[in-house]
Amino acid sequence: MVTVQPYLNFKGTTEAAFTFYKSVFGGEFIAMQRFKDTPEGARLPAHEQDKIMHAALAIGKNTVLMATDALESAGHQVQEGTNFHLSLQVESEQEADALFAALAEGGKVNMPLQSTFWGDYFGMLQDRFGIQWMISYTYPVAVGQTASDQQAGTVV
Repeated sequence: MVTVQPYLNFKGTTEAAFTFYKSVFGGEFIAMQRFKDTPEGARLPAHEQDKIMHAALAIGKNTVLMATDALESAGHQVQEGTNFHLSLQVESEQEADALFAALAEGGKVNMPLQSTFWGDYFGMLQDRFGIQWMISYTYPVAVGQTASDQQAGTVV
């Protein structure tokens, strides 16, 4: 079963926005990861390193509101009103591949599907109608193993 989650893009205000959304909706933060804490973080300009790479807030039983600070140094320009993606969480790499290929037809691939440092099979695209999509399959993690261990091939 595919789940669809909203993914918001901010001009450096993700943390403040998500603190506000938590006060409105309740829920718990699932993630609040800064760019400086990623493998590529040291390459970013100093003023962007504390910005949020990925935030996730559980709202209710089935919704996760997610977001990022879209970095200008990476060529991202946030336009209010269109600053979101639809994020699909799928159950297999094959399902990710099929949906990605179908949605990308006539569109533009922004990030090909690939294994990532955070442990997902992930890609981003814009469909032929201009809608931004993120497709993600989360690899199963063995008991006692972290996503980082799994990505590195470490057996615990």
